[in-house]
Amino acid sequence: MIGEVEMGGVLIPVILISGVVGFVASLILRRVLRAAHAYTFIWHAGLFDVSMFVVLWAATEFFVSKIYGAGAS
Repeated sequence: MIGEVEMGGVLIPVILISGVVGFVASLILRRVLRAAHAYTFIWHAGLFDVSMFVVLWAATEFFVSKIYGAGAS
């Protein structure tokens, strides 16, 4: 997705904003999974956390591109 948002005269790439949204979503989901003791069934918690972040970032990017109609796909 190619695009920029202007905030206070500074151009910020949309992919950075979607990455931050994906990271915050992964933090929230990580807390929920830890509170539910779901990590007892996960073999490698660090690998799971990284893959969860990547999936949430891709989902955020997908929905942003569908909403704003930008991007290559």
